[in-house]
Amino acid sequence: MRTPLTIAQAQQHARQLGVDRLDAQLLLCEAVQQGRAWLFAHDTDTLTPPQQSRFLADLQRRAAGEPLAYIVGEKEFFGLTLQVSRDVLVPRPDTETLVEWALSLIPDQAQTTVLDLGTGSGAIALAIQHARPQTKVTAVDASEAALLMAQNNARILHLPVSFHHGSWLTPVEGQRFDLIVSNPPYIAEGDPHMAALGFEPKQALTSGPDGLDDLRQIVAAAPDHLQPGGWLLLEHGYDQPVAVAQLLRDHGFSNVSTRFDLGGQARCTGGQRPA
Repeated sequence: MRTPLTIAQAQQHARQLGVDRLDAQLLLCEAVQQGRAWLFAHDTDTLTPPQQSRFLADLQRRAAGEPLAYIVGEKEFFGLTLQVSRDVLVPRPDTETLVEWALSLIPDQAQTTVLDLGTGSGAIALAIQHARPQTKVTAVDASEAALLMAQNNARILHLPVSFHHGSWLTPVEGQRFDLIVSNPPYIAEGDPHMAALGFEPKQALTSGPDGLDDLRQIVAAAPDHLQPGGWLLLEHGYDQPVAVAQLLRDHGFSNVSTRFDLGGQARCTGGQRPA
């Protein structure tokens, strides 16, 4: 039988496994169903057998490199708590750059139409819908499992996003939008960074030899789905802004520019369909 651990001993064990202190505390919070402040006041308390079993199992998963969000089943994004699983990418703070740019293009009371391509957990679509309730937001994903996750998040958050299953712009054939946003796969196949992303769905990460295959499809098809003067905003890799900007110009977009994330990396590039 395993020796009972106190809260303090559990955190020490996590350090020995190389798990970040905050991650260990959050895993403990999940095990004991208490907040972090409770941990500090009860560091000599002993974990019950079920609590300890859960904590140690979760700790092994984190030590093996599994994202914390998958273990606890949720992730905060733009002030919203989203349910996540290994069917979807873990929403990144860098992607909030795309949301902020989109919101700057949507007047507070305007009846704007927005399309989110490759919605995954629904993070971008739901953040926009939450910040601009009057906006009509549509979201598309080729993965049925991801779409179910996004729909579940929309139900939990009571946000009226319309979801469609299919590849990129195919499910919205014949429709036009004021704004299209997307965080598509953009990592090149064979990129060494993929080794650190083994728990996340590969189809949501890689896109051809140079990482631009899906971006090319979206940029080529987007003009037929944008209102005159409408915008297309795209997230991409730190080394892709020049290539994405050229794609946009080649397909007739004007006012092409790039936005940078909090780390100073080129994160999003967008352009406007001429009016």
